[in-house]
Amino acid sequence: MQRLFRSQVSEAEFMALQNVNVLLGVTGGIAAYKAPDLVRKLTGLGATVRVVLSPSSSAFVTPLSLQAVSGNIVHQHLLDPEAEAGMGHIELARWADVLLIAPATAHCIAKLAHGLADDLLTTLVLATNAPVFLAPAMNQQMWAAQATQDNLNILTQRNITLFGPASGEQACGDIGYGRMLETHEIANMLDQALVDMPVLASTQSIEVASSEPLPLSGQHIVITAGPTREAIDPVRYISNHSSGKMGYSLAVQALALGAQVTLISGPVALPAPTGCKFISVTSALDMHTAALHAVENAGDIFIACAAVADYRVANVMDHKLKKSADEMTISLVKNPDILADVAALSSPPFTVGFAAETHDVEHYAKDKLTRKKLNMIAANDVSQSDIGFNQSDNALTVFTADAQIVLPKQDKLALAKELLKIVAQHVSNH
Repeated sequence: MQRLFRSQVSEAEFMALQNVNVLLGVTGGIAAYKAPDLVRKLTGLGATVRVVLSPSSSAFVTPLSLQAVSGNIVHQHLLDPEAEAGMGHIELARWADVLLIAPATAHCIAKLAHGLADDLLTTLVLATNAPVFLAPAMNQQMWAAQATQDNLNILTQRNITLFGPASGEQACGDIGYGRMLETHEIANMLDQALVDMPVLASTQSIEVASSEPLPLSGQHIVITAGPTREAIDPVRYISNHSSGKMGYSLAVQALALGAQVTLISGPVALPAPTGCKFISVTSALDMHTAALHAVENAGDIFIACAAVADYRVANVMDHKLKKSADEMTISLVKNPDILADVAALSSPPFTVGFAAETHDVEHYAKDKLTRKKLNMIAANDVSQSDIGFNQSDNALTVFTADAQIVLPKQDKLALAKELLKIVAQHVSNH
């Protein structure tokens, strides 16, 4: 084992999953049908993959299909007579550099939280010293259940990392959090998560020459992400469809490009990227306070990616409002403009805004750039159903006072990297 850091290798050479042994556990959720594609994504990043199926997962995906894409025998049984000394679980546990369970059902999560080991996969989690990652997948009500959330808290306290879930339409027809992330998102998040972890350096020692400084080395970036929630009463709130994926992708890529990162996030179902300072907030007022404090203390660059509520309820009820009349009127008051207030500081950072528009995108983006005195703004058309809110892909047009750069539709993680390269270039000339 050799510890490799992104700062030690050139960007073109580095893939954290290169030559890493990934043990992929597949449990019995409908998202298991995506497992062959996930194997392809992982091997495409250089990993060697072996697959372990839970007893019920073969109802959704066949061992033969997984064997075909991984090139390795698929493991299903705890006591394997063909394994050395019949102890296949110990052999696999020692082989794995990483254990990833995708999909991870509510049942699997509950068993792991309580240390049960009644099949091959759950036994491997106890038997390995490799880092464990879970990509949850379940019905939205099962995800929201207190028992599930308690189990997840137990696992995260044991340094088990969660990837997702996402929000959207589910196989049962419900809409909400519980969808497994797309396979390319899981593969990319695992690759990023391993940047600061030991990885297998293949069969020979690797000597890596120090590279040029990373584009954002020495910069402290403050990023806002996700939605805000504006309370109506103790059980209701006003919010929007932001998943936080774009802001979290920016945080991951900013770290990879050498920056120190503070991520200020509204309520989302995403794990905080390893290595950043993470501040969780709920309302626009909370985010306003956190953002100004972070920028005034250390921020060199501020990226306002959060979808902040423009208005909040004037008088929040301290008890649940009861349904009575056919109509209800709620008075709203304007929230402070976080982006404008940061740009108006006496010594403002390099300030980047986002403009999520449904029409006249260029007009509104340029107006916001000028009116709020920003250095840069990234505009996207959220009227398109395949990009923007709750989607894995996005497309941006970046505007500065004298430039316009189009970033075509692509995965948000890749898009974040392209945007940050543009930011780094302009900051160096600022």
